[in-house]
Amino acid sequence: MNRTWRTLTAVVAIAVIALLAAGCEKLKARDQLNKGVQAYRGARYPEAVEFFKRAIELDPTFPTARLYLATAYMMQYIPGAESPENLQMAQAAHDNFLKALEQSPNDTVALASIASLFFNQKKFDEAQEWNRRLIQADPRNKEAFYTLGVIAWTKAFQVNAEARAKLGMRPEDPGPLKDKKVREDIKAKQWDQIEQGIKDLEKALEIDREYDEAMAYLNLLFRQRADLQDTADGYKKDTETADTWIERTLETKKIKAARVPTGGIAQ
Repeated sequence: MNRTWRTLTAVVAIAVIALLAAGCEKLKARDQLNKGVQAYRGARYPEAVEFFKRAIELDPTFPTARLYLATAYMMQYIPGAESPENLQMAQAAHDNFLKALEQSPNDTVALASIASLFFNQKKFDEAQEWNRRLIQADPRNKEAFYTLGVIAWTKAFQVNAEARAKLGMRPEDPGPLKDKKVREDIKAKQWDQIEQGIKDLEKALEIDREYDEAMAYLNLLFRQRADLQDTADGYKKDTETADTWIERTLETKKIKAARVPTGGIAQ
C-alpha cells in the first residue's frame, strides 16, 4: 500500500512539475510576444519577427504570436517587387497565415491577409478563391465583396482593351465592340464574370450604402458589359447606368466630406 502511495505521489509530483514548466514556458512566450509587439509598433519588423519566432518556439500553440509573425513578414513585402528576398517575405507570410488557419480555420485576419497577398501579386484566381472563403467566414465583409468586383473588372478590362486595340477602336470610341465574332468570343469568356462582379459590388453596397469605391467600380463594370452588348441600344442602356453610378459616387463623396470638421479626416 505504501509503495502504491509513493508511486502515485511521484506521478502527481512529476505532473505538477510538468504543468509548472509548461506554465513557465507560456509566460516566457508572452514576454517575447510583448517585446515583438513593441518592435512591430515601432516598424522594426525584422526584430519583431525574431521575437515572435521565439514566442512560438516556447509555445507552439500560441495563435496570437503566429498571426503577428505572419503579419510582420507581410509588412516587409513590397507589392510589385520581384526580388527573391521580397518574394520570400510574401511566402513566409503566406505559410504562417496557413499555420494560423490550421489552429483556427475561420480566422478572418488570416483569410483576409492571404487574399490580399494573392491580390497584390496579381494572382487573381487565387485571390478570388480566398475572398470567397473569407465571405464564408464573415458574410458581412464588404471589403471582400468589393475586391471580388475589382478583380472581375480587372480581368474584363485587360481582355476588352486588347480587343479594342486590335479592332482599331480607341478607348473613347463608342461601343459595342464592332466585330460580332470578337464580341461573342469575349462575351462567352467574360460575361458571367462581369455579372458576378456586379452582384458582388451590389452586395458590398447592401452592407455599406455609402461605399463609394464600390459605386465607382460598378460604373466601370457596366461600361465593360456595355461593350459586349449586341445592339447600340443595349450599349446605351449600360453606359447610362454607368453614368448614374458616377453621379452617385460623386454625391456620396460630397455627403461624406460635408460631415468632416475643418481639418478633419474623412471616415
